[in-house]
Amino acid sequence: MRELETVALRLDEFEAMRLCDLDGHDQEAAGQRMGVSRGTVQRLLQSGRAKLLRALVDSSALVIEKGADHEIVHPHDQ
Repeated sequence: MRELETVALRLDEFEAMRLCDLDGHDQEAAGQRMGVSRGTVQRLLQSGRAKLLRALVDSSALVIEKGADHEIVHPHDQ
C-alpha cells in the first residue's frame, strides 16, 4: 500500500465546520460560541472546506491538528 499524502486541517477550521455545517448554526452564532468574529468564522470555513475537498479529491489522509487557541464547543456544553 502506498504512503498517503496528508492534508492538515486545523482544529479551529474543523470546529467552525462542525458548528455551521453539522450543527446548523449561522456564522454569527458560531463565532459567538468560538469567541471570534463572524468574519473569522467565514475565513475558517473557507480554508477548512478547501482542505477537506482537497483531501477527498486527491485521496489524501486528513489530519486534524491543533490550530489557533479558539475554544472548542462540545455539544453537551450547549
